[in-house]
Amino acid sequence: MLRHAVLGLVLAVFLPAARAQVPAGVDPGIWDAVRSIRAIDDHAHPPALPVNGVADTNYDALPCPPGDPTQPTLVSRPDNPAFLAAAKALFGYPYTDRSPAHLKELAAATQRVQRQQGSNYRNWVLDRLGIETELANRVAMGPGLAPPRFRWVAFDDALLLPFDDRELAAGSPDRAWFYPREDRLLAGDLRSLGLAHRPGTLETYIAQVVLPTLARQQRQGAVAIKFEAAHLRPLNFAPPQARAAALYARFAAGGAPNPDEAYAIEDAIFHAVAVEAGKLGLAVHFHTGFGCGAYFDLAGSNPMLLLGVFNDPSLRHTNFVLLHGGNGPFTRIAGVLAAKPNVYLDTSGLTWLVTTAELARVLRYWLELYPDKVLFGTDASPGSLPADWEEMGWQTSQSVRTALAAALTGMMRSGEIARPQAEAMAHAVLHDNAARLYGWNRQ
Repeated sequence: MLRHAVLGLVLAVFLPAARAQVPAGVDPGIWDAVRSIRAIDDHAHPPALPVNGVADTNYDALPCPPGDPTQPTLVSRPDNPAFLAAAKALFGYPYTDRSPAHLKELAAATQRVQRQQGSNYRNWVLDRLGIETELANRVAMGPGLAPPRFRWVAFDDALLLPFDDRELAAGSPDRAWFYPREDRLLAGDLRSLGLAHRPGTLETYIAQVVLPTLARQQRQGAVAIKFEAAHLRPLNFAPPQARAAALYARFAAGGAPNPDEAYAIEDAIFHAVAVEAGKLGLAVHFHTGFGCGAYFDLAGSNPMLLLGVFNDPSLRHTNFVLLHGGNGPFTRIAGVLAAKPNVYLDTSGLTWLVTTAELARVLRYWLELYPDKVLFGTDASPGSLPADWEEMGWQTSQSVRTALAAALTGMMRSGEIARPQAEAMAHAVLHDNAARLYGWNRQ
């Protein structure tokens, strides 16, 4: 009874403002249905609460390079009006400008709520975003990010790099920034296993490092693992080659492999990771499409490069998620790849890189293909006012819900679906598809 009373209070907070203004061209009934659904956010980077006044830094394994950053799109610029709307909705921000004095007031208002809510603050934010559960892509979980509201997605690119990666890091200034971070993560994994050095053979590395690390991540609550590999190499993972074991042994003794040699080792380890993830019930997430860093290799992030992985019979029991749905030029490719029985895709990233109108077009295409494979995701991440994690979460959630309502309205008015089917599809995208993928009962 108490649970239903709390849920009713949350919906009472969440719905009235939405009903006050139905987006142009959207069916009011579909709008109310979409806005009332408590969502599962498939991909985000929520920050943990500070510890002894020190801000959290574990919200991403590969934070964007600071030296030559990616140019922001129109939606992700600080002057996006949605961020002011978010500040009004979340913290009662009374202004229509971003003057330094007013942003200082916003920071103070945010801090007041944080003090009032204490360890519940992150849950408080989710309640106002209409999010039931958020999958937290993080190096490790931290204070304020407890299940069931937050579920861990662990990073595992570092497991693919048990060798001197100097030649790979020399590929671009971005990679020179990224690879040392992966090296530190792998060193941490080895320490947690009581290993001073990497094992000398590929077989022992997989047995003594890879498999125990995946088991530990599952024990600690991980529901999926993530690869940011597109920031490090092309996504064209190939089946294990016979030469991989010899290459591993050679470079375990010293020296740096060239990219071709390194990728052969990585491919063999990735295959072992993906097989074991399937056995453990861990979904495997891939970054696809647009990425951070001015030297990002967009061609290498094409999800079509993963076709060999998806067609590998030995990986058919592993579920894969195309994060960001091939954001940028690959959204239609990602939609078609969802034909594979173990492939899903989400809206994260698209939410803060393209307009709501464009997102509606993408969603309609996906829904007209495989509506049971589409997941809601925000990719909300820490930033600075007026677009910190809270405001970005509000903006991205609003964008997805509005785009979804617009797509479903269009499909309904075109006679492709009836209203009951539209409402069921809304619940599937926002909640039920993810609940099924991760083995959670509908709540």
